[in-house]
Amino acid sequence: MYPESVRDEQVKVFRNIPPIQPAKLVRGQFLAYRNEPGVAPNSQVETFAAIRFEVDSWRWAGVPFLIRAGKCLKTTATEVVVRLKQPPLGRAPSSEKNYFRFRLGPDISIGQGVRVKRPGKKLTAMMTELTAVQNSSGDEVEAYERLLTDAIRGDALLFVREDAVEVSWGVVENILGNSAPLHFYEQGSWGPLETENLAKDIGGWHNPEINSEGVV
Repeated sequence: MYPESVRDEQVKVFRNIPPIQPAKLVRGQFLAYRNEPGVAPNSQVETFAAIRFEVDSWRWAGVPFLIRAGKCLKTTATEVVVRLKQPPLGRAPSSEKNYFRFRLGPDISIGQGVRVKRPGKKLTAMMTELTAVQNSSGDEVEAYERLLTDAIRGDALLFVREDAVEVSWGVVENILGNSAPLHFYEQGSWGPLETENLAKDIGGWHNPEINSEGVV
């Protein structure tokens, strides 16, 4: 894999993302934040943000992308879920859609959610997940340790190039600062209730879960 080729493609994607509008942004702050030492009693600093955007290209036309991140949420996980469109002639209609799930932290796993026939005579579907990769993070290096090691080796794959930074700033320029209202949320929740409006028309958000062993 050639680092410059990957970074070239990153720039192409950023250039195809129209500037995000404040209406597609939800800013949040957990309720106890203003009680933290050094925090102003009327602080407008967000501890949570959710956005919705699109990539304006023939390949991704009409596909919504949703990102949310915050502090003091229900669980700590870095996860990407790709939901697939349901075919128009489904033999076993279902509100659930097939998907790919990429868990990047705290553990690493790749899974595919598929609808299969439920055992029995009736033609009904049930959801199951097939796990392709599942690795514990115990032997993994820390994120900054990885970056420092790559820097010493001269491997620039994980580093953002200057032109990518400039283009990405143009994407988020409209939503910087207090461009949208600040909503409050409880610690241990999934963020402000207003966040649900961003994903309401596509079936809602996917909430990652971690069991006692640290994986889904």
